[in-house]
Amino acid sequence: MSDVRLLDTLTAETRPLVPVDRETVRIYSCGPTVYGPAHIGNFRSFLFADLLVRYLRWRGFQVRWVMNITDIDDKIIKRANAAGESTRDLTDRYLARFLEDAETLRMTRPDVMPRATEHIEPIVSLIETLMEGGHAYRTDDGSIFFRIASWPSYGRLARLDPEQMRVGERVEADEYAKDDVRDFALWKGAKPGEPSWATSIGEGRPGWHIECSAMSMEQLGPSFDIHTGGVDLIFPHHEDEIAQSEAATGQQF
Repeated sequence: MSDVRLLDTLTAETRPLVPVDRETVRIYSCGPTVYGPAHIGNFRSFLFADLLVRYLRWRGFQVRWVMNITDIDDKIIKRANAAGESTRDLTDRYLARFLEDAETLRMTRPDVMPRATEHIEPIVSLIETLMEGGHAYRTDDGSIFFRIASWPSYGRLARLDPEQMRVGERVEADEYAKDDVRDFALWKGAKPGEPSWATSIGEGRPGWHIECSAMSMEQLGPSFDIHTGGVDLIFPHHEDEIAQSEAATGQQF
């Protein structure tokens, strides 16, 4: 089995696959944001992960495959408000549609498909750890941002100069009072017309990037073997995942 080799985006090298625990290959895939039907381009990424999982199992590896469901973000809220329905009703409908389409394409069902809204507690705990370590800060509106300046290796996955990077979040730079325009939201303070949760870090909802770090840690541990997703997620999403995960755990992500 040791002759299985994969291209590692971080090192740009083709490396042998050696599971962290020597037994089970743990894989996390960025899944759909369920605010509308997934198109064939979205499914290209999901089917690639499926093909990888099938191949590894065929080669004799034990595989645990986790694919998250993003069921809270700006696009979902906007679409639900426009339709006059709850975000839960909207996301339930499009998640069902996604699973139907995946079945039509004969895609393997991942072992676990965690939803972001069902992981608020581990998300909050992760943010608290980052704040305690000086990697995150709170703004006047109750939002919490990751401090990119606290993580010198930020940008290495996408091979970017941290000083020249664009904004790393799905919002306009002036929507929040950031210390640095490059910083990204971990927690968004409550706003009228948006779902929110009452937590130990205040009322609000999680940012997009922190959801995946918390869910992957919850399901696979602080470090695992393979992270898949579309190339458009390398920056900022996967870059942000690495920074916040490693800053919180002190381990390689």
